[in-house]
Amino acid sequence: MVRPPFSPIHAFSLINGEVNGIRNPFSYQPWRDKKTFASMFDVLEADIVIFQETKIQRKDLRDDMVLVPGWDCYFSLPRHKKGYSGVVIYTRQSVCAPIRAEEGITGVLCPPNSSTKFADLPEGERVGGYPTPIQLASSPVDATTIDSEGRCVVLEFPAFVLLGVYSPANRDESRDDFRLGFLDLLDARVRNLIDMGKRVVLTGDLNISREEMDTANAEASMRKNGFADQEYTSTPARRLFNQLLEGGKVFGERDEGREQPVLWDTTRGFHPTRKGMFTCWEQKKNARPGNFGSRIDYVLCSLDMKNWFSDSNIQEGLLGSDHCPVYATLKDKIVLDGKAVDLLDAMNPPDMFVGGQRQREYSMKDMLPLSGKLIPEFDRRRSIRDMFSKPSLPTRPSTGLSIAVQECDLIPAQPDEPNDRRPVERETENLQIGESEPASPAPPMQDPASVKSASPGSGSGGNKRSVSEISTNRPLKRAKSGSSAWAPDGTGKGQQSLKGFFKPKTTAPEEAVGNGIAAAAHSRQHGKPGAEVVEQASQSPLYDSKSSGTRPTGISQGSVQDQADVHDPVESKESWSKLFTKPAAPRCEGHGEPCVSLVTKKSGINCGRSFWMCARPLGPTGAKERNTQWRCQTFIWCSDWNGLTRDDCGDGM
Repeated sequence: MVRPPFSPIHAFSLINGEVNGIRNPFSYQPWRDKKTFASMFDVLEADIVIFQETKIQRKDLRDDMVLVPGWDCYFSLPRHKKGYSGVVIYTRQSVCAPIRAEEGITGVLCPPNSSTKFADLPEGERVGGYPTPIQLASSPVDATTIDSEGRCVVLEFPAFVLLGVYSPANRDESRDDFRLGFLDLLDARVRNLIDMGKRVVLTGDLNISREEMDTANAEASMRKNGFADQEYTSTPARRLFNQLLEGGKVFGERDEGREQPVLWDTTRGFHPTRKGMFTCWEQKKNARPGNFGSRIDYVLCSLDMKNWFSDSNIQEGLLGSDHCPVYATLKDKIVLDGKAVDLLDAMNPPDMFVGGQRQREYSMKDMLPLSGKLIPEFDRRRSIRDMFSKPSLPTRPSTGLSIAVQECDLIPAQPDEPNDRRPVERETENLQIGESEPASPAPPMQDPASVKSASPGSGSGGNKRSVSEISTNRPLKRAKSGSSAWAPDGTGKGQQSLKGFFKPKTTAPEEAVGNGIAAAAHSRQHGKPGAEVVEQASQSPLYDSKSSGTRPTGISQGSVQDQADVHDPVESKESWSKLFTKPAAPRCEGHGEPCVSLVTKKSGINCGRSFWMCARPLGPTGAKERNTQWRCQTFIWCSDWNGLTRDDCGDGM
């Protein structure tokens, strides 16, 4: 469902999306046409945009993703792993401006160009709410490791603290400690901020489905792991998450320090009984058309902010990755500390908006140290001239060769002059004063008297020096393939393509006839004698027009035998085509449509083997079905299919 159009009065909204690479959305519509972040944000109609899994490093940042007109940006990038995780938050400068910005959830990282940790900054310069030493000690992973993967950006507005988070996924057991440690410290940071009296908005890909309603694979997962309903909801990560949420399913006594829920699930709050409200689908199984997915992307807020929001929903109709965006819209008027306040007043520094009216414009002094526009590579990059100018290269000392060329007059190439001299003259003409020859040393300086005697003004000889007499000590440029400068007679051309390998060779007599006809045509064109060559060729005993066959009468039997050994090019082409062409895909048994080939990646004896299966997406049940529009049960190993027999397909066609 695509988000409905805005009302005439602009509604402030924030949108969260897992993009699987910051440029990945540009491969889909509607982003494919313009491929700019500004146009993307206009389509999203949001004022705060949070992206996860950007998969870039600092060296990969480009102007178009940092210097977005009218927007500021705040990145958290992985320190070590390439093409991994990463979070960025974009804010529209015309309606909101954060007053503080940080990276990481523990406070152990440092601001740009500073050696002081965020947690050690003065009280008015830090966000606060960092995990205590006791909370850090309870984590199985140290704080520096937790924040080294670029998984959290924290922005503080006067209204609330915004956390953009990309939580680790449940891939295998080797990452269980890191995942639980990250979630444990995230829970501690959120609760500490709320205990300080600050409101919190937590957004991102948390990689946790809240309960059975939030995943299509719940029943299959419970059967696979032998879980009951209670055990499924009580897995460590899901239990921790539900203790954070109002209305979360928690069985048994709550953990110490998590006695009360502190966040509200905005999307589920506006759609409490909606099923199939999924935000992530497995692309390898093509599960999105059948809506066989999970809800793992959220916009959560403090309990005292529930009345601030007018809408929240998913945008499953917007393509851009294996996830869909989730948005939340805030009201124009909010209740802040018991008073009705215009939202714009609470989303900007105190003196920027009053009563919803702008008092001053956004300026450089409003930028925070973490802003992407203050990264040295992009700082003060506002001039087109600065963007395209390049530093001038140092000029090397001129050589004696440059002086010699300046003093000599070059003789232009004549039309009938051999072609092999012209490249030399062109190369010499391109030499300028101040150019250097890195590959050859400078020749010794000539005697000025000798140079003067060679000039046209001198009375000795009066003949100009030819360019070929000047020693350039420079290798000649190689002419293009097939150029007459290197092979004027056409010999030595060699085999130019695979096609020539199968082409029959032309015999010498036939070449003589062809050359004669070409020479006659050339002579007629230039009005020169020699037109009789065609007549001589036609009267030659090598070619008898009265003979019944097309074979020249003067060709020996040996030549005919040689031509008989030449392969038919059409037949050879068909043989090669059969060799390199893949066999036709089998058709599935349920729909009679061509199957798709995949590779087994599951460990075991069949790992790496290719197989054919129905190309249709999985249905809502997540299983292969019979007599439905979704994926049928056809399965064929590629090694068992030769593309010739239909019985091997197993579909009974």
